[in-house]
Amino acid sequence: MRIEGSLRVIALVAVCILASFSIWVPSVLGKEKTFKLTYSHFWPVGNTVTNLIGDWGKEVEKRTNGRVSIVAYPGSMLTPPDKCYDGIVKGISSMGTAALSYTRGRFPLMEALDLPLGYKNATVATNLSNEVYKKFHPRELDDVKIMYFMAHGPGIFFTRRPVRSLEDMKDMKIRCTGLGTKIVLALGGIPVAMPMAETYDALSKGVVEGTTAPSAGLVGFKWGEVVKYCIENYGSAYTTTFFVAMNKNTWNSMPADIQKTIAAINEEWIPKAGKCWDDYDKSGREYAHKVGVQDIRLSSEEDRRWANQVKVTMDSYVAATKKKNLPGDEVLQFCYDYLRKNQ
Repeated sequence: MRIEGSLRVIALVAVCILASFSIWVPSVLGKEKTFKLTYSHFWPVGNTVTNLIGDWGKEVEKRTNGRVSIVAYPGSMLTPPDKCYDGIVKGISSMGTAALSYTRGRFPLMEALDLPLGYKNATVATNLSNEVYKKFHPRELDDVKIMYFMAHGPGIFFTRRPVRSLEDMKDMKIRCTGLGTKIVLALGGIPVAMPMAETYDALSKGVVEGTTAPSAGLVGFKWGEVVKYCIENYGSAYTTTFFVAMNKNTWNSMPADIQKTIAAINEEWIPKAGKCWDDYDKSGREYAHKVGVQDIRLSSEEDRRWANQVKVTMDSYVAATKKKNLPGDEVLQFCYDYLRKNQ
């Protein structure tokens, strides 16, 4: 009898365990997988673009009902700008953003976008960068999942003395980086390679007489305090294009509904990014005017002269891509056609 009683107790305990297991298992099996992503970028805390990135992450978390969360690492905390892309590929970060030009030669076809094509604003530059990618799908970006591209406003000149013609540019020492070196040379200036962060001191001490950049630099780096003129050479204005990309394995691990949601948000963020950069430029010009910077708009004839001078950079691009059997001429013509219709 004692044995039977013991067996009944054991059986009852077993039933209870099985019952609780049958309730617990479905709750585990039915639990939706969550994703916590790391986002690497170089903009500092509080920067306008940092806020744009943060808003994108919040929107993704909101519309995936918390299944995807983003932890951003600003100020190159995870990867330096020139290592951001490789960091995404290798999984050091789940995703990130940096300029294509930080690794010149790595994205030869997309380099067309940074040429001095005569950009008028950041919105059109951002839209064009995304349209080029959608049209040509360059294989050079196949090892990541592109979210979208964004681009800053017109890269023009800010100087310590007035510039109204190519003759005024002759032998002027201009701070620049990357492709800007070729642009300055084409316009008769003397390029001085220098990071953005060092430019304020160089301008204030007369080490350089001017700089190339979007108007955002006037407030973002306080250049408005150390330059006197904003040269509106829009006919030869360039941009810098930034990728926003995700690790491919991370993307492929996500269910289709999450991918669809993020893709929709990306499309919405293209115009938001363009506006963000345009607003940044506007704040830069407003700040500069308050501290006494004067605008100099080139005459139509002079603007055309500048545009003709920088065409050498387009010729170099076409020749370089041709050597690599890439359709650089087609991409460049697409850019020309797009800008003619949309500016």
